[in-house]
Amino acid sequence: MSENPIGYELSDGIATITIDRPDAMNAINTAVREGLWAAFRRFVDEDEALVAILTATGEKVFCAGADLKEMSDMALKVPPPDFLPYLNKNIHTNKPVIAAVNGLAYAGGFYLAQMCDLCIAAETAKFAITEPKWSRGAPWAAPLPWLIPPRVAMELLLTAKPISAERAYQVGLINQVVPLAGLAAAARDMAATIAQNAPLSVRAGKQMVYAVAEVGWSEALKAGDAAYEKVYLSDDAQEGPLAFKEKRAPVWKAR
Repeated sequence: MSENPIGYELSDGIATITIDRPDAMNAINTAVREGLWAAFRRFVDEDEALVAILTATGEKVFCAGADLKEMSDMALKVPPPDFLPYLNKNIHTNKPVIAAVNGLAYAGGFYLAQMCDLCIAAETAKFAITEPKWSRGAPWAAPLPWLIPPRVAMELLLTAKPISAERAYQVGLINQVVPLAGLAAAARDMAATIAQNAPLSVRAGKQMVYAVAEVGWSEALKAGDAAYEKVYLSDDAQEGPLAFKEKRAPVWKAR
C-alpha cells in the first residue's frame, strides 16, 4: 500500500489523479479524502492543467466506497459539507474531469465517477449504490436522474444491486466502454483531444451544460449566451480564425 494514497501527475496539460490504496479496495478513508482535496485544489489552481483524469490503481476495483471500518470508529452521522470534494458543488472549476473506471465503482466510488464530467469504463467495471445495505445515505446521487432515466436511478438507489459497464453505457451514465488494457490510453486520448481545443471554449461548454440543467428552454438560451460571451471577446477567438487562414496550428492563450 502506498504511503500517499493519492497520486498526482501533470503531463502535456493533463493531470492524472490516482487513488492508490489497492490493498483496501481503494476505499475512501481520511488519507484518501485529504489527498483528493489536495489533488483537486492543485488541478484547479494550476494554469498548466487543462483537463484531469481520475482513476485508481489495480485491475479489479476503482473504489469500493467509504472505509466502513473507519466510519464505524468515527461514529459518523451526517457527513459535513467538506467531507469529500464534490465537483460543481464544493470544488468549482470549468476545467473538465474524466473518470477512468478500472473496476468496481460502489457507493463512494460510484459518487466519484458520477461527479466527473465524462466517464470511460473498463468492460469489467460495475456500478452500484450500496448505501442501503449498510443504512447509509446517498444524497450525492441527487443529480443521477438528470444523467440517466429516473426509473434506472430509482432501481440503483432502492435495490443496491450493481449494473455492468455495458448497461451503464446503454443508459448514458458513461461515455465509452473499453477493454481494461486500453482504459488508460482511451482516457488519455480523450483528455488529449480536449487539451488541444481552445481552453475558453471548452470551459464555456462545460459551464453551459450544467447551467441549463437548472432552467427551462428560454433561460437555457440565455445561459448559453452568457457562457460564451467571454469566449467571443477573447484573444483566442481571433487566434482561431487567423490560424485557419494562415494554415497553422492555433496557439491558445486562454484569454
